Amino acid sequence: MIEEINKIFKLVEFLHHGNTQIRQIATENLVPYSKTEPHIFKISQLAPIKDLKLLVKDYTPIANSALTILINISTDLEILKSLAEDDGFLESIFYRITVRVPPYICLQSSCIQSLTTIQNPTEPNATLFSMLLSNLAKSDSFVRLLDLRRPTVPSLSPTAINAFDQLLDLFNKGVGGSYNPKSKFEYLPYLFADLAKFPSISTHLISIPDSNAPPLLTTFTPHTSPPTLPLPLRLGSTSTIRNALLSVPSPLETVSPLIPYIIPPLLLPLIGSDPAFSDSETDLLPPELQLLGPEHKQETDLQVLNNIVESLFLICARGGDAAKKAVKDMGAYPVVREVHVGIEDEGIRESVERVVQLLMGDEVEERNDEAVRRDEESGLQMGNNVRGEPEKADDDDDKIVEIF
Repeated sequence: MIEEINKIFKLVEFLHHGNTQIRQIATENLVPYSKTEPHIFKISQLAPIKDLKLLVKDYTPIANSALTILINISTDLEILKSLAEDDGFLESIFYRITVRVPPYICLQSSCIQSLTTIQNPTEPNATLFSMLLSNLAKSDSFVRLLDLRRPTVPSLSPTAINAFDQLLDLFNKGVGGSYNPKSKFEYLPYLFADLAKFPSISTHLISIPDSNAPPLLTTFTPHTSPPTLPLPLRLGSTSTIRNALLSVPSPLETVSPLIPYIIPPLLLPLIGSDPAFSDSETDLLPPELQLLGPEHKQETDLQVLNNIVESLFLICARGGDAAKKAVKDMGAYPVVREVHVGIEDEGIRESVERVVQLLMGDEVEERNDEAVRRDEESGLQMGNNVRGEPEKADDDDDKIVEIF
């Protein structure tokens, strides 16, 4: 046991060795211990963490192992703080995943190539960098990305001048692999999902720009469906939408204008391949949802489904009567009704019932009142106790309205 411990600590000391091969051997052999013995990286006032921050810029195999270690140990709060609050370290990550100087360009000021000529970043560890950033977003300090100014990047939008907007544009352009063929950036939505819990971020995502362009939140709507997309992409995107709707501080002013952009892509993954819609119900749906072929499949992941249903609930609950009417007029009720019929998970069913109560509760109550009035007019006198039995209290709070 003592020999094993000594071996581990010797490997940790080799993280800053001058020999490349020794650094590579050390990082590769320390990867398993990052899962089982993460405390070894906290010795000497986090000295190994300082080494690993440098190693992510080393040769690709070394950087790969260093990133894997940091991903595994970033759940530790002390390590998380050290990584997430280090602006210099974050800048090195942002630079490498947005603009990477090709290896043949020397770093001397006399021969470095202008960044304006570098259009296709090829950072081989971009996916691991994205995973690490997503873990670091667990730190509340990461909300500062919205105010963290960065130089404009030629391959990204010229209006993206802070770290948050650049990462958002990177995700938008890179999710299909077109920005960097070595990464699809499918883990970045987890970062946005965590940051969307902050009112400043959710307001930034949901507000309609002055140019009347779509809100930034629509960056995530193409990735809610189909279920063949990577799960991190679907789960992270739907979580971002849900969290933004939950935390936005002025829902009445911001949610309703969002509805035309967001409801169709939220309803799409809820619809199965053979929905039992009537013709009138189909006509309510947005045109792009009316002629889905048999190849269309309903979302299969329960957490993704729940994110979508809860997003519908938040739009209806926080957007006021106008939002409820708009969602209802777009055919949301028959869609969630079929989810309730086809999904056995109780959590999903309860979420659906909350949406239905908002969409149809007033209508059901009106029907009940009308039925009582007709009964009284017809002489049924259901309220009269003709048999002399004790009256039962009518507690509206305990009344269950059967909707489905």
